[in-house]
Amino acid sequence: MVNEKDSIKELVVRPDYDVQLREVENRLLSFLDKFQLPTEAIFVSVGERINVFKNVETAIARIDPEQKGRSVYVSKFAAAVASGLFDAALNYLWDETILELRRRVAQYDLSFFYDNAISSAERRADLTGEGDLVKISDSELIYGAKEIGLVSDIGFKHLDYIRYMRNWVSAAHPNQNEITGLQLVAWLETCIKEVISLPLSSTAVEIKRLLHNIRTSSISDTEAKEISTFFVNLPQEQLNTLGAGLFGIYTRLETNTQTRQNVRHLLPLLWPMVDESTRQQFGIKYGKFVARNDKDGKQYARQFLEVVSAQSYIPDDLRATEIKIALDNLLAAHRETNNFYNEPPLARELRRLVGEEGNVPKQVYKDYVLGIVEVFLTNGNGTAWYAEPSYKEMMNLFDQQQALIAVCSFRDSNIASRLQFDLCRGKFKELLSIMTDKVSAPAIKELILKLDRFTGPLDKMKDDPTIKREISVLRTILNSST
Repeated sequence: MVNEKDSIKELVVRPDYDVQLREVENRLLSFLDKFQLPTEAIFVSVGERINVFKNVETAIARIDPEQKGRSVYVSKFAAAVASGLFDAALNYLWDETILELRRRVAQYDLSFFYDNAISSAERRADLTGEGDLVKISDSELIYGAKEIGLVSDIGFKHLDYIRYMRNWVSAAHPNQNEITGLQLVAWLETCIKEVISLPLSSTAVEIKRLLHNIRTSSISDTEAKEISTFFVNLPQEQLNTLGAGLFGIYTRLETNTQTRQNVRHLLPLLWPMVDESTRQQFGIKYGKFVARNDKDGKQYARQFLEVVSAQSYIPDDLRATEIKIALDNLLAAHRETNNFYNEPPLARELRRLVGEEGNVPKQVYKDYVLGIVEVFLTNGNGTAWYAEPSYKEMMNLFDQQQALIAVCSFRDSNIASRLQFDLCRGKFKELLSIMTDKVSAPAIKELILKLDRFTGPLDKMKDDPTIKREISVLRTILNSST
């Protein structure tokens, strides 16, 4: 008698999928029936499984032979599909994606990744080697990979959606949701294209080489100027990310004198290209060292700012640091599966810190508004009812500049990714309604009206030419806000 393992293997060489898949299903049903276990609504229909196997070859062909040899979870994905267990197949596909992404991060530059993926200084201090990658959530992993250029903005958006589906419709949690064969193939293709088979971009390769040279060799002023020609062609997000990486290298206790000297040569050439919001973050990080009484970190952070005469970014009021820490804690809880229970006390703590006047220091203006927008939009699965009153109170305290940042938050890749989900889209419409009463400028009111009437996919709104023109009119106000 042919065993189940051999039947599954034959699927890739014989075209009569229908017969083979029904044989596999009948054996499994017989097994379940023998032990008087449920047999109804256990397996996805054979037709849906055929849709997967007819389309899977092109996707898997993208994986090079070396990777195929270690892609254990792709094999389990195929076995789960053959068995009609699509929820388990999605879980295996996500496991393969996360394992491969961790491997790529480890081979790239772990310190650079941790510096950009983890905003909490306390958590960052506990992350050093490859083994610590398991301590960070999947959402932090794909976000950090995007920040350092291992995943594109589009790739991040797609992966964030698949992560959501994995959390709520796969075998990761009990549910009764259905997945179609074409959906599963599309997700497989996305994970392979955006992570599993994606080569490093030329920019990522250059940044990796630069980080290696900063740590291992001496860079003169002349060599630094030659290196700076590379900065000119970097996208703004990569410039900001590189700046954050240099800050992390410089302030780390184990960094040697030569490496810090290299940073001092490069920083003045990079600084003019780093945006204002990122510069303010360096001041906030200095404040965190002060708040934790980390004397070494405080000393190195101040030296870093002094290299470019940027002491003005050190917060006059360390309350900005408290707000940033509270916001980081809230967002970390919001992005996890137990957010409905963990969010409310953290939301109330942040509400207390901003006070009755909603007084938010300029250094955390943008982060604060985008953070409140993210938690208000929900994670797409449900509303944290006991936290939402705090979010609405804080939004009602927004001034006109903060309201404009909230209205334009759809331009942020993280917020845009949320707008893929029905619940988040509804909450964004509610946000626009709240912000209408917070602004007086006709141009902003007109923008809100156009956003409310936008008929295309909200997650693609930031790329609409008409919306872009409206935003450009308000650029002066936006720049003064951030």
